[in-house]
Amino acid sequence: MKKSTTTSPHRIYSMSFASVYPLYIAKVERKGGRKADVDTIIKWLTGYTEKSLESQIKKEVSFETFFEKAPKLNPNRKLITGVICGIRVEEIQESLMQEIRYLDKVIDELANGKKMEAILRKASPETVNILKAGFAIPRLGAPAERALAQAGILNMKQVSRYTEKTIASLHGVGPKAIKILQTELKKLDLKFKV
Repeated sequence: MKKSTTTSPHRIYSMSFASVYPLYIAKVERKGGRKADVDTIIKWLTGYTEKSLESQIKKEVSFETFFEKAPKLNPNRKLITGVICGIRVEEIQESLMQEIRYLDKVIDELANGKKMEAILRKASPETVNILKAGFAIPRLGAPAERALAQAGILNMKQVSRYTEKTIASLHGVGPKAIKILQTELKKLDLKFKV
């Protein structure tokens, strides 16, 4: 997981997950929800079992450790979108902060009465295949991601069908996005079309 690149990490990273967990429950219960629903969401998001979740809470691990030790972050969490704490969750660049905000967002949805089936996102068959194959486009920033989507480029295999110059010419795709794409292509043993 990408660490914070700022000189001082966000305070929430070192906060105990156990100190915030009761607040999640209280928020949901105030609106008629249940603790079991909070646990279901956390387990869906992180891959923790009931027993391992309880263990992390008892150990009073930090948010950073909680997410670093998560058994299997659900790939469908990337389908969580919207605003939380005044920021679009899908545009957050720091991966740890994004994981924390994914959790905040789904807890907020539960507290606001959203149906559990809608909260526990399910990907379309095409998205599932892309995620399973490991060809998903990495986080690039909203303008670049929108530009690729508008061009019908939805995965790294499709990126490799274009020249670097063509991708760079898309409005919203800057040098930083190109560098991220180059790194990802190399990891997948792919490259831009020559």
